[in-house]
Amino acid sequence: MKITCVGGGPASLYFSILMKRQDPSHDITVHERNPAGSTYGWGVTYWAELLDRLREVDPETALAIGADSVSWNAGVAHVRDRSTVQPGDEAFGIGRRRLLELLAERARSLGVRVEYEHEIRPDDLPHADLIVAGDGVNSALRTRHADHFGTDITLGRNSYIWLGTTKVFDSFTFSFQETDHGWIWAYAYRFSNEQSTLVVECSPETLTGLGLDRLDEPDGLALLEKLFDGILDGHALIGRDRADGTPQWLNFRTLTNRTWHHGNLVLLGDAAHTTHYSIGAGTTLALEDAMCLAEALATHPETETALAAYERQRKSDLLRLQSAARHSAQWYENLQRYIDLPPEQMFALLGQRHSPLLPYVPPQLYYRLDRAAGRLEALRRFKRWLGPLLARTSQSRALAARE
Repeated sequence: MKITCVGGGPASLYFSILMKRQDPSHDITVHERNPAGSTYGWGVTYWAELLDRLREVDPETALAIGADSVSWNAGVAHVRDRSTVQPGDEAFGIGRRRLLELLAERARSLGVRVEYEHEIRPDDLPHADLIVAGDGVNSALRTRHADHFGTDITLGRNSYIWLGTTKVFDSFTFSFQETDHGWIWAYAYRFSNEQSTLVVECSPETLTGLGLDRLDEPDGLALLEKLFDGILDGHALIGRDRADGTPQWLNFRTLTNRTWHHGNLVLLGDAAHTTHYSIGAGTTLALEDAMCLAEALATHPETETALAAYERQRKSDLLRLQSAARHSAQWYENLQRYIDLPPEQMFALLGQRHSPLLPYVPPQLYYRLDRAAGRLEALRRFKRWLGPLLARTSQSRALAARE
């Protein structure tokens, strides 16, 4: 096959690797409009299950990613001047730039052409048997056929900003700080032995009340450093270089599509779907998309059949996670409901924020029930069943409203 991948993110690069492993005669080019080494974000997170999957399909890539990752197995939450620590499953972090370097190196070693500073426009697509739109949430290829794909984008209420810091956190760290204009909080995790990611989030009222929407980047970072000095230990925050000097506060966009393929064009990664950053699954889902699409193409000789199988499988896989992400985002949007609980209870419910039951049960009652019955497999099965059911109901209502 001749394959053109538009966008040089993890999904496109890993898909190109897997297709070359399947058949070295595939003619594959990955086009990235930005220069090599320029990428948004700082570090990405993943769990051991992803590394196990990578080992199954491409041990060499898994070895390289694992060798450049750091790990932790505990979380700590700071609420005002109180703290609580809870153990957890082992999690991993790796710099996004380093991850892209490793994937690009591996792809090139297998014969993939990776072309930087080469933008592919929707009106000027090269001839190929398969065109992969891995060009992110703002995908130009998807936008060109938005009506066909049935694209829907929902903006989250809270504002957030991705930052870096030279403070190296030993655990996944939360910090909730109260201001005269409401609560503001940070999630922080290391992605190397020199740097960490720090994501700050707050309500729109807190953003404007503190003036963060009006401050230039140096003044905005200085204010955030003061607010989170308890976890930064004197380390500075690092923003993204922007020509106009403004900080990049965003509202998360939850993106879904009715269908993921159109002729020989298929959506991959954030071009197809997004899940709220608070569940830390974006990169994992992109790589899993790549694995599923490559497997479908290997299993089904007809491209159209393969793309339909890929879409069915990934939509099914994503249903539970999309429900979890939606409830996770809503937990933070309704922080006031939980923040005055004792820190250990608040942190326990923070860990339960994916639950579809939590918004409907008084927090202290949920905490007591979860402590009493959280380890019962029957309850776990019920919660796993109920999440997708509520997600389907919500999607049906949304479609009915649009119609």
